Parts: sequence; C-alpha cells; structure tokens
Amino acid sequence: MKILITGGLGTIGSVLVNELRKKKYEVFFCDLSHFHDSQYIRCDISSIWQLQRIFNEHKFDYVYHLAAEFGRWNGEDYYDTLWRSNAIGTKNLIRMQEKYRFRMIFTSSSEVYGDYEGIMKEDVMDKVEIKQLNDYAMTKWINEMQILNSAASSQTETVRVRLFNTYGPGEKYSSYRSVICLFAYRALHNIPYTVYLNHHRSSIFITDVTIALSNIIEKFKPGEVYNIGSNEYHDIKTCSDIILDYLKKNDSLVTYKDFEKFTTKDKKIAIDKAIRDIDYHPKVTLKEGIPLTIEWMKKEYNIG
Repeated sequence: MKILITGGLGTIGSVLVNELRKKKYEVFFCDLSHFHDSQYIRCDISSIWQLQRIFNEHKFDYVYHLAAEFGRWNGEDYYDTLWRSNAIGTKNLIRMQEKYRFRMIFTSSSEVYGDYEGIMKEDVMDKVEIKQLNDYAMTKWINEMQILNSAASSQTETVRVRLFNTYGPGEKYSSYRSVICLFAYRALHNIPYTVYLNHHRSSIFITDVTIALSNIIEKFKPGEVYNIGSNEYHDIKTCSDIILDYLKKNDSLVTYKDFEKFTTKDKKIAIDKAIRDIDYHPKVTLKEGIPLTIEWMKKEYNIG
C-alpha cells in the first residue's frame, strides 16, 4: 500500500512515518520545511497548487492528515495561519480526496468536546450542541464537519481520530506546546512556570498514539470516529510533581493557580470503541513516559 502523511515532520508524524515503514508500507510524507528523504515532499497544504502537484505525481491508497497549527494560544496569536492551515488546508485535501478517491485518516482533537462535563464518548458530538472554547478547537470541529459533508455528498471515506493530550520524545519546546513539554523543559532549565490546579487530562504517550493510528489501515471503517487517550485521568499538578520528583527538584519556581481561562477544565475519556475496533491498548503510564521524555530533552538540548 502507498501512503501519504501530511505534517510528517511533526511530533506525531515523524514517529508515525517510522511505525508505518516498520509494517512495510510505502510511506511518503510532506511538511513545510526542506528535508532529506527520498520520499519526502515539501508542501504547504493551504496551497491547493502544491497539493495538486503531489497527487498528479503519486497515487495513494491512504492519506494520514496530521498537518495543522497546534494549540489554543498559538491559535490566538497566529489565528490567520491557523485558519489557513487547518480549515483551508483540510478543505484542499478533501478536494483531492473527492478527485483521487484515497481513504483518509484525519487527526482531530479532544478540544472539540469543549467543556462537556460528562464522559467524552464519541457520540457526544451527535447528541449535544458543544461550544468550542478557542479557535484551535473550532478549526478541528469545522474540519470534522467538512469531512462529514464530503462523505455525504461525494461518498469519500474517512476515519476521524480525536487525540487527547499527546506527549513524549520528539516534541520540541516552544511556549505553545503541551503542558508536559512546557513543565519538563522549564524545570530542566530552572525557568518559572504555572500549574493550574483544577484541570484534569487523559495524557497519552507518543508511541501509543502512533501504534493506534497505524492499526486503522488494517481495520478501516469509513465514517467512524475514535478517541485516542489514556485510562489515566489525572490533574495537571500530577505531571509537574512527577517531573520535579524525577529531577530531584522542589517546586520553588512553580506558581499555582486555580484555572486557566478559555481552557477545557476536565477531559474524562471513553476509549472502548478504539479498543474494540482498532486494537488500541495504551501501555505507557505517566510515570514511565515522563522520564523518557525528560531523558530525550536532556540529549536534545545538551543538558548534563
């Protein structure tokens, strides 16, 4: 099978490329930067002409659509880039799908559930009108609606995957990254950071995510949507405590606050559909995954 991964240089995409190649698939990938790989193609998905060039030259059986601007605050500060990449970029890819008839796996986000207070099951979005809390969340839900509309009007075949707080080696630091990345980097560099006490998550390690994504091809069910997250429901302080304990540091540089504005408070997840349909079994716990992330950061940033 011939596969394309958009966003193939990203935190998840770069690991997924290797995971799919281990399974002997022919894997091409694209992203914004120049890169050295015979099956890498530079492409901005918000440009329909750059995408068209790829599909003129290659016929793909499956496309994993990971390319997107990431994060709540990134979406506020760079909203024009966010909307071009996320909404227009996905529309462009759907147009290619309608023409070339490949199957697609689209990575959505837990953010589409907004501040839903119950268990976040996949069918919540079909039963309850959800208010998304930020531009990033809005673009992910808009993309899901675009995909559903295309399936209804043009019979395209797509599986949607809602990722919950992915973390792990390969996530390079910026102020817009995941809380585990932020806390680990700042603790390593003795930079003050803030922990919001009344937020809860179901964080999932990078390899558990990519194994789940790679399984979808073999068990593809058009129109399905899956939550990919962890059975570990934890508060944000737990992540900080594990990091500080591992580094043998105290919390003197940590400021504790109750809530972060415009940010989902609690993410209680149901993953039984993914367990049943795509053989999804998260294995790496926070206490295992966070040290692996820290050790990768030490090497990446040359910290003794």
